[in-house]
Amino acid sequence: MDNTLDTQAMRRALHKSPNYFRQGFGHGEEAESTMRSQYHSDLIQTIREHDYVYTQGDVTIYLAKSFGFCWGVERAVAMAYETRTQFPTERIWITNEIIHNPSVNAKLKEMEVQFVPVNNDGDKDFSGVEQGDVVILPAFGASVQETQLLDKLGSKIVDTTCPWVSKVWNRVEKHKKADFTSIVHGKYNHEETIATSSYAKRYLVVLNMKEAEYVANYMLNGGESPTERLRQRQEFLTKFSKAMSEGFDPDRDLERVGVANQTTMLKGETEAIGKLFEKTMMQKYGVEHVNEHFLSFNTICDATQERQDAMFEIVEEDLDLMIVIGGYNSSNTTHLQEIAIERNLPSYHIDDVHRILSAEAIEHKPLGKAIKQATNWLPTGKIKVGVTSGASTPDRVVEDVINRIFALKN
Repeated sequence: MDNTLDTQAMRRALHKSPNYFRQGFGHGEEAESTMRSQYHSDLIQTIREHDYVYTQGDVTIYLAKSFGFCWGVERAVAMAYETRTQFPTERIWITNEIIHNPSVNAKLKEMEVQFVPVNNDGDKDFSGVEQGDVVILPAFGASVQETQLLDKLGSKIVDTTCPWVSKVWNRVEKHKKADFTSIVHGKYNHEETIATSSYAKRYLVVLNMKEAEYVANYMLNGGESPTERLRQRQEFLTKFSKAMSEGFDPDRDLERVGVANQTTMLKGETEAIGKLFEKTMMQKYGVEHVNEHFLSFNTICDATQERQDAMFEIVEEDLDLMIVIGGYNSSNTTHLQEIAIERNLPSYHIDDVHRILSAEAIEHKPLGKAIKQATNWLPTGKIKVGVTSGASTPDRVVEDVINRIFALKN
């Protein structure tokens, strides 16, 4: 991967191309009508009107005050729908899931939008994309290399990348311009982080505070001998082998760092990681020189922050259980689940109403583990159930889950 490209110049040139589309096509009313018919929920609207608390029989639902579809997701889905209207006969591809929601992606397949296949090595196979084909870039964005390839193929590119993701790219490009290494708080194999990393000159991806502390410790504490230092270096390179730029040298590339993030990570953890590296640079180079060695910007998306704040609020209620709804590969949904787990609140992450098998059994995905079946998940008697959903989950999916719980209990 070439991370020395002048990505700003590339983006400027692409944005001037007649084959590049960043806005809608004027079919917004039709797209909105389709989305409303498929995703709107009268029940969810009723619960909102009851100040997000609603009782039916033995069940009281506490709905998070911020949940579900965010503006960036709505925009991406609407643009994808508009694309089919604008290009009714052309072949349309998408480089990844438009968002992490199975029902929304299934709808695109019904509209004959093809997903770029992935080969056995995990790489995307663009061999089927021909000149003149339309290619949608999803809300998470696409890497510099993918975008360049599609431009060279003569594709019509419909870019639905969330503006918050683009904001992170701008920050990373500032790191590159100032010759700083980008430390990205995120999941190295998540498509958003892959795209973000492609805009960096040098990068290192840290998953959480534990990994960040490991890096900070390496920066501050050299080995007691050349042999020990060599051992620590090799351990570092092995640990982050899949999460760093090609040719990364921890002894050279961690002298000047900037912090960025995958927009769906936990806000508090991103802030703590930023403060950790700022403190590390102060210790290593002195307070007076910190600005020469550290850059940080807050690039957590507003919608992610609002949903996390609403989750922190709802788990303070006297709930019997928590239902978190969203795609199993949805990062922001996973972090909502983390908040419930930290409170020792019985919680179940499901992606669809069909995971609720009965009052005795539910299929769910425990944090960091494979999907499993839990029994005796639904308490007897009157219960209080917290409900939230990730930014890629339509209201209709949330309604289906709530109605299923009502039916089982009442």
